[in-house]
Order: sequence, then C-alpha cells, then structure tokens
Amino acid sequence: MFGEGTSTYAEFAVLSAWARMPGGLTFEEAAGYPSVMETALRVIREVGVRPGQTLLVSGASGGVGSAVLQIARDRGITVIGTAGVANQDYLRSLGALATTYGEGWAERVRRLGRVDAALDLAGSSVLRELVDLTGDPHRVVSIADPATAEFGVRFSGTAGSMPEALAETTGLLARGGLRIPVEKSYPLAEAAAAHIESQAGHTRGRRVLIV
Repeated sequence: MFGEGTSTYAEFAVLSAWARMPGGLTFEEAAGYPSVMETALRVIREVGVRPGQTLLVSGASGGVGSAVLQIARDRGITVIGTAGVANQDYLRSLGALATTYGEGWAERVRRLGRVDAALDLAGSSVLRELVDLTGDPHRVVSIADPATAEFGVRFSGTAGSMPEALAETTGLLARGGLRIPVEKSYPLAEAAAAHIESQAGHTRGRRVLIV
C-alpha cells in the first residue's frame, strides 16, 4: 500500500488515504507520488485548462511540475515549461515545450506559442508576467507566491481529495503514462537536510525519506 497520513516521519504511521501500490514500483518510488499528484490534479482543475489549450508551467522540473506535465499530456493539453538549463531535456522527455527562466524568459515563452493558462510552482516572482502572458489573472494559479492577491491571482493551498488523486495515480501508472523520478533519498535522521536542499530548488522529480 501507499498513500498519505499525518506524523509520517516515523517508523510506523497510520494512513488516512491509501491505494494498492502498482507492481514494479519500489516503496521509495511510491512515496513520491501521493502529495505531488494531489497538488498537480488540484491546480490543473483550478486553473481551468482544457484539452487542446496550452498551459504554461513556471518551475516545471520539480515533483509537482513533473506530475502536471504528464497529466496534461495524458489529457491532450500542450505544456510550455520553464526550468534551469540542466533540466531542459528532462522537460522535453515529459512532452513539454521547454525554455529557461531568467532574463527574457517571457519573450521566449511567447515565441513558443499562445498561453491559455499558467501555473506558478516555484514562487520566483513571476506573477506579473504570467498574468500578462495569459491576459487574465483568473487564468493563473500559484502554490508558492504569497503575493497572489496583489495581482488578482488565485493561491491554491487547500488540499483536495487524496483518494481520487491516488486512483488517478494508479491509473496513469498502469497505462505507463506517469513516472516521477526520485532525485535523492535521505535516511530519516537527515529530514532537516532534505527540507533545506529541497527549498534551494533545481530539483528534478522528488526527494524522499526512507526508514
């Protein structure tokens, strides 16, 4: 089984939502799916992007971004993703049109195509540009920038249905349409270091704790 619970930084924990772990996954790999998939499904729903449209994802190479790209691909949504130079090929491998962040990034996005909706997953002070690119603050959702009210953008912070997220996760995994790599695993005693390194950004996929 894999899923979500509270006080799970422990040798034993009680799960509040769970599903049967798909074959071929290690426990280490499975641990990286529930929270990022719930978040990814929620923000895609909240931003209202539909099949045939184009979604811009700022900070696309982390765990949530990796999930968003693959869910969008499965639903027929085109994705433009921004990430560092080292992660451009990774984004393309997940089906995204990739470009780098930094000076001139918004113009590089415009050259890739029209943007119908946008997600801010990194909190890199890009909300103004995302609103400009979509033309509508209601077409932008952030999970990382507390300045959303200033730009009329929605901040998504309330978790949705984990059972539904786990069901979609197992379905995508069974179809071969989902893979979120574990960039690095840490023993439980190094949980603080895992948080510090995660906050530094530039993650590809997920970081997980092992017991």
